[in-house]
Amino acid sequence: MPDLIEKLSSFDASTRLETLRTLAASQPTPSGAETDWLNMHLHTFFSYNGEGWSPARIAWEAREQRLYSIAICDFDVLQGLEELYAATDLLGLRAAVGFESRTFFSEYSTQEINSPGEPGVYYFMGMGFVAAPAGGRAAAVFANMLERSHTRNRALIARINAQLDGPSLDYDADVLPLTPLGNATERHIVRAYHDKALALFDKGTAQFWAETFSLDEAEAEALLADVNKFTDMLRGKLMKSGGLGYVQPDETTFPLLDDVVGMILDARAIPMATWLDGTLEGESDPAAQLECLCAKGIAAVNIIPDRNWNIKDPDEKTVKIRELDRYVAAAKALDLPINVGTELNKPGQRFVDDFAAEPMKRHHAEFLTGAQVMVGHTRLLRYADYSYTDARAAGDYPSRAARNEFFASVGALPGPDADILAKLEGTTSSSAFDYLAKSAKLGSWA
Repeated sequence: MPDLIEKLSSFDASTRLETLRTLAASQPTPSGAETDWLNMHLHTFFSYNGEGWSPARIAWEAREQRLYSIAICDFDVLQGLEELYAATDLLGLRAAVGFESRTFFSEYSTQEINSPGEPGVYYFMGMGFVAAPAGGRAAAVFANMLERSHTRNRALIARINAQLDGPSLDYDADVLPLTPLGNATERHIVRAYHDKALALFDKGTAQFWAETFSLDEAEAEALLADVNKFTDMLRGKLMKSGGLGYVQPDETTFPLLDDVVGMILDARAIPMATWLDGTLEGESDPAAQLECLCAKGIAAVNIIPDRNWNIKDPDEKTVKIRELDRYVAAAKALDLPINVGTELNKPGQRFVDDFAAEPMKRHHAEFLTGAQVMVGHTRLLRYADYSYTDARAAGDYPSRAARNEFFASVGALPGPDADILAKLEGTTSSSAFDYLAKSAKLGSWA
C-alpha cells in the first residue's frame, strides 16, 4: 500500500491514474460517515505541493479522510484539471478546479494589499474551470501569465547567481525538471539552490549560508534542521524584499487585474478575490475593497483561515481573528460565496482546516455553502452548459443570494457514482440541467 500510494505522485500521468484505479478497486471506502470538512484551495505538484503530491494523490487522501469536497488551485496553470476530475469521478468525490496568480490592482497601486512590501501586487484566483481556455482572448491572457512567470524566474535566477559565490542555477536544467510540466515557482527555485548548496558543500552548507547572509553558524545549523524555517529564510534572503535577487515590481511586472478577471469570465469560471489577514493598508477596509472588486466582476472570495487564527502569540491571534471575522462579515453582506483551504504548499501543513476550532466553528456554515457553490457551478458547467457567472444564471436568479442557494443545492448532492455520471454525460445539456435541478430539489440523485 505505501509503495502504491507513492506512485500516485509519479511524474508519469498514466502511472498515476492506473495506480489510482488499482487502489480504488482493491481498497474499500473507509467506514464512517462523510464529514462536512473540506479543502477548496490545494496546490498540487503542477505548481508546488509541500509533499510533492499530484491531483490523484490529493483526491485519494480526500477519500481516505472522508472530506466533503476538494479543489485544486495551482499557480498560473490548469495542468491538473483533467486529472483531478478523472480521479474524483472515479472516487465519487465533490470537486472543483481553479488557479492562483499575482496581478496588479491599479486602484490600490500605492497600498500593500496581500503581498507584503509590494504595493499594488494582488494575489488573485479563478475557480470553477471545467477546461483550460482554448482560444481567443482568454487563452492569450492565460498563456501570457505563464510566460511572464518564466521571464520573472529567469531574471530572478540571473540576479541571484551574480551575487552567490558557489551555487549557480540553470533554470532549464536545475529548476524545470522539479515539476511535471515545467511550471516552476519561487519555491522550486529555493529548493534548487538548497540542493545545489548541499551538493557543493555537504557538511559545510550551514557555514556557506551563514557567511552569505551574515548569520551565526549555529543559527544556520538550527534553521537547516527545520525544513520550513530554513526554506522560508532562504526564500526571504534570496527573492523577497531586500533579498539578493529582489526587484520591486510595478504595473508591468504582473498582468493587470482587470485583464485576468476578463479572462476568467470569458472562460465562464468564477473570479475570486483573495485575502491575507487584514493587517496591511490595502485590506484595512474590506467592504470598500470588495465593492471595488465586485464592480470589476469578482463573484466570490478566498480565505486561508489557518494562518489567521492558528497563531501562538495571543495578542497577534486576537487581532487576526478579529480581522477574519470582519472580512467574513463583509463578504456575507455582499452575498459572496467564501472559499477556504490550507494551500498545502509547505511540508507538514495540515491537509484540512481544523473546523472544530472556535474561530472556524462560527463560520463553518458559510464555508460549507461556499464549497457547495463552487461544486454546483462545476457540475452545472460540465454537464449542463450553465455557469454561475453567465447572464442566463443572473437572469434566472437576479439576487446573488438566490443564485447561491440554487448552485449550493446542486453542489450539495453526493459524489455521483458511475451510473449517474453516465447519465449526465450521455444526455443533452438541457436534460442534464433538468436532472441536476430535480435532484437538487430532492436532496439526492433522482
